[in-house]
Amino acid sequence: MSEDCIFCKIVNGEIPSTVVYEDDHVLAFNDIDPQAPVHVVIIPKEHYESILSVPAGDDIISHIHTVANRLVLKLGIADSGFRLVNNCGADGGQTVPHLHYHLLGGRSMQWPPG
Repeated sequence: MSEDCIFCKIVNGEIPSTVVYEDDHVLAFNDIDPQAPVHVVIIPKEHYESILSVPAGDDIISHIHTVANRLVLKLGIADSGFRLVNNCGADGGQTVPHLHYHLLGGRSMQWPPG
């Protein structure tokens, strides 16, 4: 855990969130500034600064994708479609230095995204 990381503070319960899924390795919660009717942030409980920090052989990315699959079914957006986004680095739009994915759905997504 990183003491200054907002997502680590959410994992530790220091900052409240609306949790939609939790297990031993992952926490998923509603984004505080939703960009779609469904906007969930999925994070590993262990602190990784970005996808580039995940060690070879670690299965956290696979687990996050499995959780995303469960969530789209639970949230009713599997059939209509959704977007699963990982921003990496400043030019990639990453604003929190903790590996996370945005799960967005409930409206038509445009391309390019921005």
